[in-house]
Amino acid sequence: MAHIKLPKVDEVDEKTKKQFDKFEALTGQLSDLIRILATRPDIMEMTDKMIKTLLVSKTELDSKIKEYIAIVVSLENGCKICVGEHERVAKMMGISAEEIDQLKTGFENATLDDAVIKLLRFCVKCAKESYKVMQEDFDELREAGFSDSQLFETVTIVGYYNFINTVSTAMGA
Repeated sequence: MAHIKLPKVDEVDEKTKKQFDKFEALTGQLSDLIRILATRPDIMEMTDKMIKTLLVSKTELDSKIKEYIAIVVSLENGCKICVGEHERVAKMMGISAEEIDQLKTGFENATLDDAVIKLLRFCVKCAKESYKVMQEDFDELREAGFSDSQLFETVTIVGYYNFINTVSTAMGA
């Protein structure tokens, strides 16, 4: 249960109602997190732009990898609601229940491509100990086939999940 009073659909402006409709169409529900964001339409709009840019649009990273990152980073951050939401989204994307379980119980032992496991390991390091990220980490991922642009995108996605996981858990979504 949210720690603040959540705006009801009939209490928000038309632009925010459209955002509600869009999120509901995308995810199948109007979550507390979206309603929390609606308490500040400017922050909701900024968050929506981040989602469009990083997660919805076709980018240099495969959408499955982005969903793997969502699950792994949200799990690391202790955001159970976010893990559950991304588990649901992953299933909608065709990611198997077995793959999802492997991500949740320890991606290090998952039957994923070695390069993807290295990338997920990097994501956890970025999420929890970004001050420990070194040149060697980037070199290893380049050797695994990732471009500098993909690595920047990865770090940005991790930063987004650190942000949204914090909002979700701290605000009681």
